[in-house]
Parts: sequence; structure tokens; C-alpha cells
Amino acid sequence: MLTPDELERIVVVLVATRNSLNIGAAARAMSNFGFTTLRLVRPWDPSFQEARDEAARSAVGAGDLLAAAQVFPAVAEAIADCTLVLGTTAVTAGGRRDLLHPLDMLSESAVLVREHLTNPEARVAILFGSEKTGLSNDDLSHCHRLLRIPTREQHISMNLGQAVAICLYEFGAARAANSSPDAAAAPAPASAGEVERLTQMVLEALQSTGYIAPGAEAATEEKLRRNFRRFALTRQDAQLALGMARQILWKLRPPAR
Repeated sequence: MLTPDELERIVVVLVATRNSLNIGAAARAMSNFGFTTLRLVRPWDPSFQEARDEAARSAVGAGDLLAAAQVFPAVAEAIADCTLVLGTTAVTAGGRRDLLHPLDMLSESAVLVREHLTNPEARVAILFGSEKTGLSNDDLSHCHRLLRIPTREQHISMNLGQAVAICLYEFGAARAANSSPDAAAAPAPASAGEVERLTQMVLEALQSTGYIAPGAEAATEEKLRRNFRRFALTRQDAQLALGMARQILWKLRPPAR
């Protein structure tokens, strides 16, 4: 079983959720398994504060958790303090949508999460997309890896609340493959916020040098973000790279008059 500290360090992030009742169902599933941190990004209802009463109808026993949910305008802000970000998808490898991230089955992701949490400074975010469209490419660019619940090919989509419940149950049931006493002594991983700052600095440097073709800014930003996450930077790595990027930008910027 996960410890109370580990449960608190797993963050459920619902992105562009269209139905407040589904938010309530997700909160109820979290409460069932002891998870406490719910974050919402761009919920469909423009005034989710007013829609909490409707969500509470399906959040039986999880009213306090729902009331404490934070709302963010963008994924980058919702995951800034997280060191491992997993995105959920119903797409299979070789499917109609190209996958630009490593794809794991849920059971594999659960073991990865347990191993990651052996570092006391680690925090994990699991992203669930809109009921209609899932996570966008921009949303996915913030992820380190993707996970898929092994549904049958003829019916791959799931209700949001059910998907949250199955993922959280599996996270709680998994055992970390690396449970040695030295696991907690591993270097602290870089947070998503630190990696995002590095991404933006390098992007600015590339723009200053004319490397990025006009109209390719968004695509280049997504590629940079994905690649930096593949490096599995530690906090020390990120601080060193940020220092170098700041110096490069300082040299590239024209002197103030």
C-alpha cells in the first residue's frame, strides 16, 4: 500500500473536462483510494466555482476533496511542482494517431510511479483529457510518458470517473521493483516547472538566432518540451542548464541604451 505521504504526492489533473458530474465522479474515486490532490485545467464550465454544487452530486463522500480542487489556466501551471508527468491515452501504438512518447500499459506505469515515489522529493501527475477529444498534442508535450488502460480494441473509450478509479487502484496495488534502501538517496528529479523554464529559455535563444522558421514556433516548442523530458534531468542538471541558458540569452540580447 502507498503511504499517506506517497498518496499526497500523486496529483490527478483533469484537462478541459466537459461535464461537472465527471469531475465529481473522479473526486469520489480519489477519495475511495485515499488520494487527496485534484487539479483542474480549463474546465468546460467557464465558472467552475459555481458548478461545484452539480459536481458534488456525483462526489459522494468526497465533498472536501472537491472543494479543495485547484483550477489552472494551463497544464504547465498545474504540473509545475511535479517531477514525473504521465498522460493517459486510449490510442494504441500503430494506431491512427502518431505517438511521440513512450507508451506503457497501466500496470507498467504503476510500477514506474512506485519507483519514482521512493525519492521523497518526487511528485507525480497523471493527466486525463477531455471526454470528447482526450489530451491535445500540446497537453501531451508536457508528459514524460503515456499510459493506456488495456481495454478491448472494439471499445477503447472509458467513462472519465471509471478511468481515474482504475488507474488509482493500480497505482496503489503496484509494488516498486526497486525497493532498495538506497533508492531514496537518488538525486532529486527536476520539476516540470524547472524543465518548462529551460524550454522557454532555449526557445527564446533559438528565436533570437533565427533558427526557427516563421510559423514553426508552436511545433518547435512542443519538440523541445518533449525532448527535455526524455533526458530525465535531475534538479542539479536543470539548475546548471538554466544557468547556461541565462548566460547565452544575456549575450544574445542587445545592450541596453
